[in-house]
Amino acid sequence: MSSTFTDTLPEHRDSLKTEELLINMGPQHPSTHGVLRLVVRTDGEIVRESWPQIGFLHRCFEKIAESLNYAQVVPYTDRMDYLASMNNALAFCLGVEKLGGIEVPERAAYLRVIAAELNRIASHLVSFGTYALDLGAFTPFLYAFREREYILAILEKMSGGRLLYHYPRIGGVARDMSAEMIQDTRAFLKIMRKAWPEYNILLSYNQIFIKRTANVGAVSREQAIAWGFTGPCLRASGVPFDLRKQHPYSLYERFRFDVPVGEGLKGTVGDCWDRYWVRMVEIMECCKIIEQALDALPDGPVMAKAPRVLKLPKGEVYVPCENPRGELGYYIISDGAAKALRVKARGPSFCNLSITNALCRDILLADVVAVLGSIDIVLGEVDR
Repeated sequence: MSSTFTDTLPEHRDSLKTEELLINMGPQHPSTHGVLRLVVRTDGEIVRESWPQIGFLHRCFEKIAESLNYAQVVPYTDRMDYLASMNNALAFCLGVEKLGGIEVPERAAYLRVIAAELNRIASHLVSFGTYALDLGAFTPFLYAFREREYILAILEKMSGGRLLYHYPRIGGVARDMSAEMIQDTRAFLKIMRKAWPEYNILLSYNQIFIKRTANVGAVSREQAIAWGFTGPCLRASGVPFDLRKQHPYSLYERFRFDVPVGEGLKGTVGDCWDRYWVRMVEIMECCKIIEQALDALPDGPVMAKAPRVLKLPKGEVYVPCENPRGELGYYIISDGAAKALRVKARGPSFCNLSITNALCRDILLADVVAVLGSIDIVLGEVDR
């Protein structure tokens, strides 16, 4: 009788033990989406712990904001989540305007919505393309940047920049939107709606992609709330909470759009596929909002009358906004001077990242990449 592999094992084969290993993923790693270091403790291919180490990109935003006047702070907000510059600046301007009692012209409020939703689509396109790259698919990245280029061209005409815009200003926006820009935006909406089904054929319903993301890194409704999830990550777990609906700002209450939530493609709601899918559906909802804003765009000025150096009354304010990654808010304390006494930013990427270790226990090492990519973080905001 021929011997088998088990016959050649030592006598005490039942007592064999594996050896644990500490692995550093990053801070220079293509799947960490920035200078993030993950300290991963593995047992073979199984991950036992995965602790995020941050601080490699520290920018001192909050202290800088306390040393400049309010108008000078706005460009610095762009540099936190640099994939959502319009949304960052809008949240800060709304906070200052609320504390200062500044009324923004209606046309400026509409232009802010158009700019913010265009930037949201651009951000989700980067998430779509880079998530595919993380999991080994290169082509979706090229498709995503094909459509994103149209958005950048529009935002460049609006602001003069392609990544950092400084378009929302305290009291309104930097400049008006011309008829040519409006025409370009309408043309883009047609292109985006035509391209979206291609994305789904290419990646969303690709069987390899589904096997890598469905039923992986699932976050229950209770977990999502307990860990402070917001934005697409929270909605993917079945919580239909969107600040544009629940606490409207900048006239969002005038627009009709749906709030997508996780569907559980393979039965598990809140997994990596759901977090990806919510962002994909949001792209189409953004197109609805932009089209409504263009149709109802009123005439009028785009800047309120406000002093060049603004002194806010004593008090404090917190205004949250729906950033592409979740709730972004600024807590501002004024002592009556031209500079804030205290500025504190509540960043969605920072809060969403906190669940990493809880999600990455007892999963395969390759799935850590899928989980991290599905959270969609930007390190400029994490290390603000």
